[in-house]
Amino acid sequence: MYRVGGKPYPTKILHDKLYELILHEKRLDGRSPYESRPVNIHTNLIDKADGSAQVSMGGTKIIAGIKVDIGSPYPDTPNQANMTVNAELLPLASRTFEPGPPDERAIELARVVDRCIRESKAIDLEKLVYIPGQKVAVIYIDIYVLDYDGNYFDPSVIAAVAALATAKIKKYEVIDGILKLVEGEYTKIPIRRLPVSVNLGLFMDKIIVDPTAIEESALDTSLIIGWSTEDEIAAIQKNTPGRLPFSIVEEAVRVSREVSIKYRKRLIESIAWQLEDTP
Repeated sequence: MYRVGGKPYPTKILHDKLYELILHEKRLDGRSPYESRPVNIHTNLIDKADGSAQVSMGGTKIIAGIKVDIGSPYPDTPNQANMTVNAELLPLASRTFEPGPPDERAIELARVVDRCIRESKAIDLEKLVYIPGQKVAVIYIDIYVLDYDGNYFDPSVIAAVAALATAKIKKYEVIDGILKLVEGEYTKIPIRRLPVSVNLGLFMDKIIVDPTAIEESALDTSLIIGWSTEDEIAAIQKNTPGRLPFSIVEEAVRVSREVSIKYRKRLIESIAWQLEDTP
């Protein structure tokens, strides 16, 4: 049961009300179906992190932190650095978030962020190998949902990428086969692409972009499409049960591509002054 304008609505009635609005190119918060909420990005907020970023979209607020250590590579990728993504849905962000170990929603969020970054090959992991098969960088990406009003996927990907792109990490060099820290010197994580994701909600045969919490409660299903560049899809995740009509897949890809271009433009505008070698 949700309240809209002070009135309680069962899910089915809410679904029909939202669908009727969409038929008239409207939504509860005044947006059009394909319009996302404004994206605000702030970087370098956490002094003890190597990189950090806070991203808000409407009432949803995400913070991402980056830490880089030295470790051993995975046996199947001896010539690549390691990357690990963790996500936490803080109980203070929503009444639907429970304290305790990460639930399936947090695990799914971490997986989406990981796939968007990894499958887009956003980081040149080979450049963070110091001694092949022995010593590589280990990149930890931590995502925290601070406030929630729907769609934590898109701001989480943006926050993670912004934090990676603006991070300053310790510099190392190999002398006589031994890895040594270069005191007082820092370098950047080698970034090749700036991936973003676009969360789509489906009401029967209609698509909306960046659903709010109320809209998510009544969706038929939802889809997250990650874009490496404006012409290359990195990941697709259907994150809720429900039917996905094949007839609207092409439209979903087209709409998400257009929104991804806007997201990436906003990301670049926010961090461009901190970038030197990012294409």
